[in-house]
Amino acid sequence: MKKQLLISILTLSMIGCSSTTASTKTVKLDPENPVKLKIWHYYNGATQAEFDTLCDTFNKTEGKEKGIFVEGYSQGSVSDLEDAVVAAADKEVGADELPNIFSTYADTAYSIQDKTQFVDLSQYFTKEELDTYVDSFIQEGYINNDDKLYVFPIAKSTEVFLINKTDFEPFAKECNITEDDFKTMEGITKVAEQYYEWTDAQTPNIPNDGKAFYGRDSMSNYFVIGLKQLGTDIFSIDADGNPQVNLPKDKLKRLWDNFYVPYVKGYFAAVGKFRSDDVKTGTILAYTGSSSSAMYFPDTVETDETSRPIEYDIFSAPIFSDGKDVVVQQGAGMVVTKSSEEEEYASSVFLKWFTQAENNLSFTAASAYLPVQKKAFDSQALETTIADNNLNVQQKTKDIATFVMDDKSIVNDGYTMIPFKQAYAARKILDYNLIDKAQTDKQAIDQAIQNGTSREQALSNYTNDATFEEWYTSFKDALQETITQ
Repeated sequence: MKKQLLISILTLSMIGCSSTTASTKTVKLDPENPVKLKIWHYYNGATQAEFDTLCDTFNKTEGKEKGIFVEGYSQGSVSDLEDAVVAAADKEVGADELPNIFSTYADTAYSIQDKTQFVDLSQYFTKEELDTYVDSFIQEGYINNDDKLYVFPIAKSTEVFLINKTDFEPFAKECNITEDDFKTMEGITKVAEQYYEWTDAQTPNIPNDGKAFYGRDSMSNYFVIGLKQLGTDIFSIDADGNPQVNLPKDKLKRLWDNFYVPYVKGYFAAVGKFRSDDVKTGTILAYTGSSSSAMYFPDTVETDETSRPIEYDIFSAPIFSDGKDVVVQQGAGMVVTKSSEEEEYASSVFLKWFTQAENNLSFTAASAYLPVQKKAFDSQALETTIADNNLNVQQKTKDIATFVMDDKSIVNDGYTMIPFKQAYAARKILDYNLIDKAQTDKQAIDQAIQNGTSREQALSNYTNDATFEEWYTSFKDALQETITQ
């Protein structure tokens, strides 16, 4: 009896060990003939420099030990990278082949998965290992709603409100503006109108020369997150697996009234490639943008005549009044493309190493991106990493990473658009449709005023309900056509 019991225990132990290790696939590599991996990403400046440094560290340590050599290649901006990935997946003439690993958002990965093959990374991680990552970051990578992890998180970001504190303070003091006034989008619109009137009044001999107060970087986030705050998922999937677009007219009107209308009135602006560029030229004072854009927030305002230093301040991104506390969860993950067993395994080894707390926090310290493991998502852990490794960190980069990690809104209230085949194309419409119209109409209004039309009359031709109705119909049709292609 005792002998039989011992055999049963040993058998159960072996089964237990087998079930624990079966989910982690390993492949024998040769350190004398290292596997070479190519990585595409969208990092630039200090972020790219830190990514390259970490790749170099990996190559000299774990990579050397196991036989792996990685090399990163920046494709430019996020948009440039997306275009390069789509071109490679479509096998366009002149396009490069997809690398072993590339940065991508879930919607882009979903849209090209029928043109190329991705590696299911869950086979290289135990459940215990995956549990060390922020749950929503990992969940975003299951783009097919199954058990296959195709997009692996390596760094995340959210949106914040950044302001030129130096130039804001005189206006705020004279007009009794406080930070409570820009906690909501409606508050931002009101403050922006006050700022336009305040700056216009400073030159009484020059009418209609008020300055814009605000801008935003991602218009797609404005739609996706704005509608979610108001209780609507802009895209959903029906029972047959087909995408549906949800655009309640009353809620779209709120988005219109708090972007298009203040834009054509001159209260908002978007001139440079990014809104940090517009702060640098003095075109605007504040913007909503990615938390990782903090490092690009200018230290000076530079005009044709002067250059002067400014200070910054960081706040939570505004939400719609009476809206839910929802913030964007963004930041591209990494996809591993199908290749040899050795290359696929080597890719997983690098991703696992890169997202270890200390390595990931070093990347955070240089880039303002957020770490992806639970124990690393802590401002004190960031302080410790900086101190222990004697890292030279920009104060603003540290400030914004600390702000977001202490706030934890991305962990508690983060939201990202669901992936579907046409999501990449749909996001392009969200990014450009309304801002293009606002910019075109603003130019027409300015020209009409220069030609002698009163400001009130020129604006009334564009800010009326008929203009909204016309835009709403065309916008809805454009999205509907895109998602049904």
